Amino acid sequence: MKWDNEKNQKHESPSQLEKKAVSRRNFLANAIVGAGSLLVASQKDPLAAFAASGSKLNVNHSDLKIKFKFKGEVLTPSDSGFKKAVFGELWNELRPDNRQPNVVVQVTDEADVVAAVKYAKANNLKVCVRGGGHNWCAPSIRNSGMLIDLTNLNKVISIDAKARKAIVQPIISNREMQAYLKPYNLAYPTGHCPPVKLSGYLLSGGMAWNQGVWGPGIGSVEAVELVTPDGELITASATENTDYYWAARGAGPGLFAVVVRYHLKLYPLPQAIAASVYYYPYEKLLEVADWLGPLAEDLSNNVELSLFVLQAPTELVDKCKSSNGKVCMVTATVFADTQEEAKKAVAPLETCPVLDKCLSKTIAEPTDFEKLFDASGALWPANLRCKVDALFSNTSVGDLYERLKDHFLTASSPKTVLMFALFTGKNVPAPLPDAAFSMSAKIYGGPWTMWEKAEDDQVNIAWHEKCVDLIKPLIAGHYVSETDTVGHPDYLPKSYSTRNWQRIEELRKKYDPDNIFFSYSDGLS
Repeated sequence: MKWDNEKNQKHESPSQLEKKAVSRRNFLANAIVGAGSLLVASQKDPLAAFAASGSKLNVNHSDLKIKFKFKGEVLTPSDSGFKKAVFGELWNELRPDNRQPNVVVQVTDEADVVAAVKYAKANNLKVCVRGGGHNWCAPSIRNSGMLIDLTNLNKVISIDAKARKAIVQPIISNREMQAYLKPYNLAYPTGHCPPVKLSGYLLSGGMAWNQGVWGPGIGSVEAVELVTPDGELITASATENTDYYWAARGAGPGLFAVVVRYHLKLYPLPQAIAASVYYYPYEKLLEVADWLGPLAEDLSNNVELSLFVLQAPTELVDKCKSSNGKVCMVTATVFADTQEEAKKAVAPLETCPVLDKCLSKTIAEPTDFEKLFDASGALWPANLRCKVDALFSNTSVGDLYERLKDHFLTASSPKTVLMFALFTGKNVPAPLPDAAFSMSAKIYGGPWTMWEKAEDDQVNIAWHEKCVDLIKPLIAGHYVSETDTVGHPDYLPKSYSTRNWQRIEELRKKYDPDNIFFSYSDGLS
C-alpha cells in the first residue's frame, strides 16, 4: 500500500494535532515539569555587526522575486512582520536580542530554497537555516545574512507501507510523524518532544524513542535531498554524494547545505508499548541510583530507562516537605510485541532495595506514542525561559547524582528538572560508521533549567552553570542540539569524536569554500 500526501491529505494538520493534546498536556504539567537552555552573549549593535561583516544591508526584493523567481515571503528589518519572523517561532522565551539577520525568506517549496541560496551567493549574504528544532541557544539566529525559514515545507510526500519507506519534508513534528504512520501499523524512531520538527531533530543525530533497538534517528535516514552552497538540488545517500550524506547525519547547525527532503526507513509499530513509573523520596535518591546503574545492564535493550529528580506531583507534595518538594522518579518505557513481554521486561524494577519506601508506582501500564508525547510535552513545556545542557557520560548514574543531590535542593524554579537516561543491555550502541553524529556513552541527560520571569534570569543562570560545573569532570561529550554552544563554544568540538569534528571542517572547506553557509560560530556576537 502506498500513499501520496500531495494527492490525498488524510491526516490532521500540525496545529490540529497539537490542539488536541493541549488539555492532556496541561493535566500532566501539574504532575511532571521540566526545563531548558539560555543564550548568554555580549550586547552589541546588530547593525554595526552587519556593516563589519561586509554583507549588503539593502536586500532587493524585486531582484529576488523576478530574477531568481522566488515565490515566498521576503522580510527585512523595515517590514512590520520581521521581528515575528525572526523570533516568533523560537522555543526559548529567553531570546538572543543581540543578533538578527538582514533578511528572512519564507520558502514555499524546494525551488524557493534553490533560488534563495543562489541569490545569497550572488549578493554576498551568508545563509543560516531554521529547521524547526528547539535548540535552546537559537543558533539559527545570526548577525547579518539570510535566514531561510523552512516552515512551509511540511508535507509527507509518500509512504510506501509495503517497502516500509517514507519521503518527507523537514517541518513535520515528532508527534505528527508517528500519527501519519500509525494507520499503516508503522513507526519511526522520532524524538521525544512532540513539537520538534524532523530537521531540528535529525540533523543533530536524533536521540530517539526505542533507540536501543532502532538506533538514533539518523540511523534510519537512507537518503536526503539537499541544496548545496552552489544552489544545486542533489540527492545524497550511501552510494551518491556520500560526503553530504555523512555530514547531514549529525552536523546539526554546522551543516553547509539545506535539507529539503528525508528518505526514511520505517519499522513495524510495537504492539505493546508500556510504561512504568516509580516515585521515591528524594532522600533515597543515591540508593535508587546505585541500584539502577547495574540493573540497566540486565534489562532488555527495548526498555528505555531514566532517573529524574523534579518537583513532586501535586498528590505527593505533602510527602516531600522534607526535601523542599523535590522527588525522585524512575521511568521505564518498553516497546514490545505483547503485553506479557512488556511486563516481563520491566519486572526487575520491582527489585529496588528501597521499594518499601516507594511513594507511588504504575507498573507496565499500556500506552502509545500519543500518550508518550503528552507526558514528554509536560516535562519540557513551551513558553518558558530556558537553559539546557544535554550531555553524555560513562560514569555511573550514582556518581552524577552524588555531585548534584544537594545542589538540586537549592533550585529556585519548580519547573527545573534533572534527567539521566541509562542505555540498557550489556553493550552501549557504537557510533554509526557513516555519520557525523559520533557521541556514544552509557548515560545521556543533564539539567533542564526552566523558569517564567525575566527578573529570575540571573539566579537561574547561575544555578544552572554551577550544576554543569559540578559534573564537568564526568562529562564525556555534549549533544550539539541541546546544549549552550553559543555561550560555551568549547562544547562544539566536544559534541563529536575528534576525527569527525575535523572531517566536518574539512568538508566545509571543500564544498563551501566561499563560506556561503554560516559555520558553527560565525555571526553569534
